[in-house]
Amino acid sequence: MLSRVANSIYWMNRYMERVENYARFVGVNFNLALDLPPDVDEQWEPLLIATADHFLFYKHYDKPTKEDVIHFMTFDKRNPNSIVSCLYEARENARTIRETISKEMWESINTFYLTIRGTSPDDFRNMDHMQSFFTDIRKNCQLFHGVVDSSITRNEAWHFGRLGRHIERADKCSRFLDVKYFTLLQDNGTNGSTLDLMMWTAVLKSVSAYNMYRQTHRALTPMNIVAFLILDKLFPRSIAYSVRQAELSLYAIAGSIPERGHTNAAERALSKMRSELEFTEVEDVFKMGLHKYLDRFQTNNNEVDKAIFDMYFGLETEKSQSQSMSQTSGHFKSQWMN
Repeated sequence: MLSRVANSIYWMNRYMERVENYARFVGVNFNLALDLPPDVDEQWEPLLIATADHFLFYKHYDKPTKEDVIHFMTFDKRNPNSIVSCLYEARENARTIRETISKEMWESINTFYLTIRGTSPDDFRNMDHMQSFFTDIRKNCQLFHGVVDSSITRNEAWHFGRLGRHIERADKCSRFLDVKYFTLLQDNGTNGSTLDLMMWTAVLKSVSAYNMYRQTHRALTPMNIVAFLILDKLFPRSIAYSVRQAELSLYAIAGSIPERGHTNAAERALSKMRSELEFTEVEDVFKMGLHKYLDRFQTNNNEVDKAIFDMYFGLETEKSQSQSMSQTSGHFKSQWMN
């Protein structure tokens, strides 16, 4: 497979996963806003900080109001990570490799793009309408992934797509959990309170994990929720599950077997990250500190992405290199925190 084609498939899937997760990020605050007491202000800045978009946001906006944050994360073309920007890039990647993907894939992503492009930010006048809009975005992304899984041969192209999707999903799951850290409510002595529990429940609901969590855990405790979203090997949006699926596809691309050891630097980096997750207990996460643990994971995940780029896409054009570099926002976040 040509490096250019593999790169486009990888990023098409990463961008589509990012579109879905940015819709979910907004869902975090919508769910929380529904449950917050009337005397507690809504918090929107944590979404920007957790996604490392706050530097760019403050270049164009003065205050992180609900309206401005939603517009910036959804419609603002000046934000390369906004839903509109990512969907455009996903469609462009799909357009350049139409001979490789299925007809159904192209129709799904193109119809989705045209629908969002025809939506005006002025259409949103109330919370119910906005919630419905972001729910439709998630459903369209899930439809796309369903079309991919049901219409593509399990060859290199499929594995590059699955690799990109799960690398992106693992990163965004860690940032969902990090929203809790950056929420200013933590400074008000709410840890362990009913309000704190509301925030954790909102995080579960926003990654569609609430029902599956309640089937395996009786109590809604921070330790159980963190263990479920980071270490659970069966839930498809957990970090451990996503990293494992990415590892299987990365080894399949090279025709190697994980149990026999790595054959290149990309496999080594990803297997090392998976191994660390596999032997991590939830107590280890809290001993280190949840935010510090997630911040380190995001840095490691970015290093895995760079290793994949060097191994398979390194001969691509300068444009592709800049595309890859734009995704390392986690490094900026780590530097800012340090």
